[in-house]
Amino acid sequence: MLYFQVVILAAAVMLVYYCEFTDTFSPAQQGFACRDPALTRPDPGPEQLSRIQPVILYSVVGGLPVVLISGVELVIFLIHHNSNNLYDQDKVVVMGDCCYVNPMVRRTFRFLGVYVFGLFATDILVNAGQLVTGSPAPYFLSVCQPNYTALGCQDVAHFVSQSDACTGDADDITRARKTFPSKEAALSLYTAVYLAMYVMSCIGTSGGRLTGPLLSLSLVSLAVLTGINRVAEYRNHWSDTIVGQVIGGAVAVFLVAFVVQYFKERPGIPRSPSDAGTANTDEASPRMNHTMETCDKDTAAREKHRIQEVVRQKKLELDQEKFQLQHLKVQHTCLCLNKCVNGQQ
Repeated sequence: MLYFQVVILAAAVMLVYYCEFTDTFSPAQQGFACRDPALTRPDPGPEQLSRIQPVILYSVVGGLPVVLISGVELVIFLIHHNSNNLYDQDKVVVMGDCCYVNPMVRRTFRFLGVYVFGLFATDILVNAGQLVTGSPAPYFLSVCQPNYTALGCQDVAHFVSQSDACTGDADDITRARKTFPSKEAALSLYTAVYLAMYVMSCIGTSGGRLTGPLLSLSLVSLAVLTGINRVAEYRNHWSDTIVGQVIGGAVAVFLVAFVVQYFKERPGIPRSPSDAGTANTDEASPRMNHTMETCDKDTAAREKHRIQEVVRQKKLELDQEKFQLQHLKVQHTCLCLNKCVNGQQ
């Protein structure tokens, strides 16, 4: 199973590489209307001139989950290090009988691995949408630089469908055709939703009633602002940003719900006494059910064996008591017979 997952992840990486860094796939050549007001915005320039530069965005998308997830897992491990309800086993077998890793390390790599896979999946979905639609950006006509006279654009409503209608730089034109959906909006919201659900599942209100919600809302708000910035700089339409955010959020929710199962492999940070005293019974019930669900099979088997041993010991004790009782009855009967015989004599 591990090798199969590695193959899937490697295939996703290769597909992202071909979409991002090669000319193997080119966007569709979509037509446009002459002097369309929605496509005549000024050219904002390369992505490096944006307020949210690619190096900043990709550094946050790639680095923040590593720091946050590793830090939270380490804190939880240290808090529960001497507790019996952290993990049922001190070591977890990874492959065969030779490889053992700490449960904290295994969980950290699992959550980060799922996150990386989702990141590549989101990128692939967005690239596929951009290549299939070829939707022009708000500044498309500024970089296309069509010859309106030669194209017969005396009528503003005239639709141009020629693939060679543009006379501008080919790279700029290709960039202007890859805007739907917005990649930056999709990746930023994917990261925000994944981390927000992780924070609420593992921390919740344990570190304070507003700590988890505040951190989660901050992450989502920054992602939404990233999408708004794309529209404000005329790099994307509103539809590009909204659809990109829907894709990123949907991928994050799907992975959290069906792959890592809301990060419920181990208990979260314990509540403080004040929080425990004011906690609602309905809030405590899922935690109890979660603890029961996370029992290891080996631990359950050992517990079953222990119970069977106790039952067997009790049966042996009962059998011994029955034997002793029968022995006393026989002795009593013999004494009565002896008294009767002696009385007759």
